Amino acid sequence: MDFLPRIKFNPKKAIMKQAVKIEEWEKEQVKRFERIPTEIYPSAEEASLAVANEIIELIKEKKKKKQMAVLGLATGSTPIRVYEELVKAHKKGEVSFSNVITFNLDEYYPIAKDSLQSYYRFMHEHLFDHIDIDPKNIHIPDGTVSKDKIQRFCLDYEQKIQKAGGIDLQVLGIGRTGHIGFNEPGSPENSITRIVTLDHLTRTDAASDFFSEENVPRTAISMGIGTILQSKKILLMAWGEGKAQIIKATVEGAISDLVPATCLQKHSNVKIILDNASSDELTRIKTPWLVQTCAWNTPLIRQAVVWLSEHLNKPILKLTDKDYNENGMSGLISEYDHAYEINILVFNILQHTITGWPGGKPKADDSQRPERAKPFPKRVVIFSPHPDDDVISMGGTLIRLVDQKHEVHVAYQTSGNIAVFDDDVVRFADFMNDHNHMFDLNKAESEKVFKQTLSYLKNKKSGQIDVAEILKIKGLIRKGEAKAACRYCGIHTDRIHFMDMPFYETGLIKKNPIGEKDIKLIMDLLNKVKPHQVFAAGDLSDPHGTHRMCLHAIFQALKRLKKESWMKDCYIWLYRGAWQEWKVSEIDMAVPLSPEELLRKRKAVFKHQSQKDQALFPGSDSREFWQRAEERNRNTAATYDKLGLAEYEAMEAFVRYIP
Repeated sequence: MDFLPRIKFNPKKAIMKQAVKIEEWEKEQVKRFERIPTEIYPSAEEASLAVANEIIELIKEKKKKKQMAVLGLATGSTPIRVYEELVKAHKKGEVSFSNVITFNLDEYYPIAKDSLQSYYRFMHEHLFDHIDIDPKNIHIPDGTVSKDKIQRFCLDYEQKIQKAGGIDLQVLGIGRTGHIGFNEPGSPENSITRIVTLDHLTRTDAASDFFSEENVPRTAISMGIGTILQSKKILLMAWGEGKAQIIKATVEGAISDLVPATCLQKHSNVKIILDNASSDELTRIKTPWLVQTCAWNTPLIRQAVVWLSEHLNKPILKLTDKDYNENGMSGLISEYDHAYEINILVFNILQHTITGWPGGKPKADDSQRPERAKPFPKRVVIFSPHPDDDVISMGGTLIRLVDQKHEVHVAYQTSGNIAVFDDDVVRFADFMNDHNHMFDLNKAESEKVFKQTLSYLKNKKSGQIDVAEILKIKGLIRKGEAKAACRYCGIHTDRIHFMDMPFYETGLIKKNPIGEKDIKLIMDLLNKVKPHQVFAAGDLSDPHGTHRMCLHAIFQALKRLKKESWMKDCYIWLYRGAWQEWKVSEIDMAVPLSPEELLRKRKAVFKHQSQKDQALFPGSDSREFWQRAEERNRNTAATYDKLGLAEYEAMEAFVRYIP
């Protein structure tokens, strides 16, 4: 006898449930290399909004329960957009911070609260001055505490966190050493708030904020890793290509005190929030065929084959069926009869990216070329964020465009005036003073200005903002150098455009947001020239963010100009080189350079004398910009060579942007 209840079987519902289970399983498989839950957003803006919304939800939830929301807050460029979104929500009346207590992660030591670089000032400028939080509920490590009282202060800070009930949500950024807060490699997992010594790489990264590495404090006060791990929930954010390697180590690597952020793997409620760029090295992004069944399109095939060729150190045309099968690409092989078909496909794609005619070759078949043959010659606008990015990143291509008789315009988006050493100001002021004396021109006034300049610079304090007169001199120095480089490259004087975009002119590392005036300047120039080609810096890893802001302004201008008739016949090319380079699998146009052309490019870069020998803001790479660029150009050429293509001395690379 059957005692079980009779259940009517619904095959359609069963199939649907099974499909859901398979889909969930596949999602988990994709992330199987990841030891921390990780969410990836298309952009830093969208990711920041998601984090801000999570903070707002916590505050509202706590308010309903008549409880205080305790937030652990980070500083640096990463959380700025989050704070902007919180301020925006508060001004709209969507959230109140009256029930919020905050504890900041860290602060430089020693440092005055009103110092331009202090995190106390940072937090007030970006968040606290714009919301209704009770000042008594704000806690930031004090960089002015005397050395004999610092230990007591740190213990008190810990006790205040505990008295508040612990941190409900800790927001983190991550340094390139893997530090969270200022917990550098080697920090104990059970460490608490204390004074720490900053790693050399951390101080190098901070050099731009302090107008020189020598001005960066050697120590800081920081919450410990143990303090951070006691938080109820943790969100770690990272944006940009420069963070991709350390994110991979944090998310997929073994726990190690050499990468402090890996300790987060031990936390039960932690999440990593990334934009596309910072996720670039994760297995599911870099090599998705190793973790899931792929829908193979041409870009993915190209990415996979280039990776396989580099992974096995074999030219593309020598890859075999066995190579594909043993490296997670059996699904790709099954769609083709033979590996050689795939090899030829990708080899031809890469071969067709190479051109010695970056403006298009006249009277030639352009069906397999990255640029059109017509019209010829072309009107070209090269946007340069700083007055040297053009020749550093695409100097060889720029010279070739001029040599091939195109109408080349260079638009310098910013003055670059903060990146000039004071010694150069003295040198140029001294020259002008001697010049005026020699030609009997306003000698008394000239002497007065020269003495005022010397006096100001002699008494200038470390990190002090330059007065307008000094900034003007520094801007003129950069302007003169840019003109010299353009003359060397053969560009007509009337095709050199100094835009001096207003967002940059703060005298500080921190810039204003891109505004209407910035965008209009770009629109006016483009409408005037009506270019067939636009080159712009897609090099987004510069430490002070100017490249990113300049590119954003260009994209906004192009978006507004999309209905203009000339836009239908305009290609937009993005270059890199000063801070990073495009991957070969991304390149749409590669311009080979001979040894002579590479030397001409170097000489053009040398015209920027104030940036020669030592840049004021070198970032993490202490080499001169021409050395970095040449290495990247040579490496790109070497990679093409290893993949089995023609061997060149160097290559400049470009990716086409389609609005």
